[in-house]
Amino acid sequence: MTETETQGSGRGAMPNDPTREVKSALAGFLCEFSQFQDDISTKLQKQEERIAMLNTKTMPHLRPALSAQSDEGAPHKKALGAYLRTGDDDGLRGLELEGKALNTAVNAEGGYLVDPQTAEMIQGVLRGSSSLRAIANVVNVEATSFDVLVDTTDVGAGWASETAAATETDTPQIERISIPLHELSALPKASQRLLDDTAFDIEGWLAGRIADKFARAEANAFVTGDGVDKPTGFLTHSAMAESGWSWGNLGYVITGTDGDFDAANPADAVVDLVYSLGARYRANAAFVMNSKTAGAVRKMKDADGRFLWSDGLAAGEPARLMGYPVLIAEDMPDIASNAMAIAFGDFRAGYTIAERPELRVLRDPFSAKPHVLFYATKRVGGDVSDFAAIKLLKFGIA
Repeated sequence: MTETETQGSGRGAMPNDPTREVKSALAGFLCEFSQFQDDISTKLQKQEERIAMLNTKTMPHLRPALSAQSDEGAPHKKALGAYLRTGDDDGLRGLELEGKALNTAVNAEGGYLVDPQTAEMIQGVLRGSSSLRAIANVVNVEATSFDVLVDTTDVGAGWASETAAATETDTPQIERISIPLHELSALPKASQRLLDDTAFDIEGWLAGRIADKFARAEANAFVTGDGVDKPTGFLTHSAMAESGWSWGNLGYVITGTDGDFDAANPADAVVDLVYSLGARYRANAAFVMNSKTAGAVRKMKDADGRFLWSDGLAAGEPARLMGYPVLIAEDMPDIASNAMAIAFGDFRAGYTIAERPELRVLRDPFSAKPHVLFYATKRVGGDVSDFAAIKLLKFGIA
């Protein structure tokens, strides 16, 4: 083949292009690098999931809250709502709760237990109300009564030497105070048309009405209840002058003026009341009086012209009288002849409230047509548990 033919045959061939080869190599490298990045990301994600799973197993407090936990009692609440609106109790039959507020099975004969959230709402109102519950000892019981054992005397003691024989000391005397539980009830009512309105908050409405009724009934019973189908109020017990006080009675001091404070030195009676209480009780003591009495007391001044009464410095803090908190209980008597209008004592030691934790509601659509009645009940009792822990101020001369 001649040189001319050789040259002619190579005209159609592509010459070697270095730039094209570099681009091709670079594209392959980038593709492989992208795959490498994907593999690394996948492995890192799996590793993070593995670490999170190990943390959840070894540290339970890091576990996310389950929706079932946050909605504790939700099935019962839904079933109770249907029962309250329509009387349909199929969802409540046989339902058993193990929540914080309820721990007994639902019983159809006496009504149904309310859901934990509603029960806690009612209990919150009762705890925050201006009744003796705010300062007394409150216990939950499962029985029909609660017994308090009180040592009314101190165990005897004496000094002993290394060689002398030990002398016999006095033995303590134990008093048993039994506090029976009584049925506290409320009977709010609503029209069926209102209950048929799905926008109506039946649980919230019912809780508010029950709490209001319970709070007023309790507050009165804890102060003046006669113990017949209700708690025994602390003012129901007999009282005697502090100078001759004995167990089973509440001690009192007098103002020295019939139906009023002393005109010349009105604050002296309050000071006498405070120091009639034993030192071991004064640390946790509080005053109890109604608004009218508080209006008279807060005008008092000491010998240096300073008011005995001082308002709380922070929101929600109770007012103080001679440095002790004051509970305004409207069921306390007004200032009158021989009235025990002011009490002072350690009520956490001196008065015990016993209650069962469950609250039952029975729907009655027949007794007040066209309205529906809701008969709500709970069991509660109360009585003085330490007669030495509460003292009274008598507005009299003896």
